[in-house]
Amino acid sequence: MKIRVLPDAKSLGAEASIHAAASLRQILQTRGEARILVATGASQFDFLDALTSEPDIMWHKVEMFHLDEYVGLSANHPASFRKYLRERLLERTGIAKYHFLEGDGNVQDVMERVGRELLSRPIDLAFVGIGENGHLAFNDPPANFETESPYLMVELDEDCRQQQVNEGWFNSLSEVPKQAISISIRQILKAREILVIVGGERKARAVQACLESDISPLAPASILQTHSQTTVYLDRDSAALLNSQLTTVR
Repeated sequence: MKIRVLPDAKSLGAEASIHAAASLRQILQTRGEARILVATGASQFDFLDALTSEPDIMWHKVEMFHLDEYVGLSANHPASFRKYLRERLLERTGIAKYHFLEGDGNVQDVMERVGRELLSRPIDLAFVGIGENGHLAFNDPPANFETESPYLMVELDEDCRQQQVNEGWFNSLSEVPKQAISISIRQILKAREILVIVGGERKARAVQACLESDISPLAPASILQTHSQTTVYLDRDSAALLNSQLTTVR
C-alpha cells in the first residue's frame, strides 16, 4: 500500500485523477476496454471533477459499476448514488455501459443480475473512500470479510447514517434509509488496482484506525492493507493523526 498526502482537497482530487487517468489509458491501450468500480459521496467531488476533465480517455470503452445504493430510494432523490453518478460521471464522459444498483426495485433480483455481470470479468480499477466509521462501501463495522457474494443487503449503523446528514444529503437522521445494497469486501479486493480517496478532518480517526492499526472487521477499510496495488490519497486534514514517517507530503 502506498500513501500520498496532499495539502488540500483540490490538490488531492487533482493528484488522484492524474493517477487514475494514467491507469485508465494504460488499461485501455493494453486490453482495449476497462472495467471500473466508482465510489460516491462528498469525498469524491474534487476527484471526479478532475478525472472527467482529463484528456485522451476513451470513455466509450469503459464499463462502470458502483459500490452501493440505498434501499427504497428513487433514482431521482437528491441522495441517490445513481443520480450522483449520472450527473458527475456518465453525462460528463459519455460512458454508455454501466450497471446501476436499483435500490427501489426488487433488491434480490438486482443483486443477482448486477452480481453476475460483475463476476463475468475482472475489475481493472476501483475508486473507493473510507467512511467516518471506517466503512468500505457500505460495509459498516463489523464487516463481513469472508462472503464471496458480489453484493449484499446491509444494515446501516447510526454513525454511517449520521455521516449522510452531516454531509447534507438528508435533513435528519430519520430520513436516511436503514438498509442499502453494498458490494462485498472480497469483491473490492479482487480489483487489479485500487485508489482510495479520503479527505477532511472528520475522516482522520478512521484513516488512522484503518491504515495504522491491525486489520479488523471493526475497521473495515483496514483490509486494504492486504492489497498490494492500493494507493491511498489523503489531504492534510484526513492524515492528521497518522505517523508522519508513513506519509509523503507534497
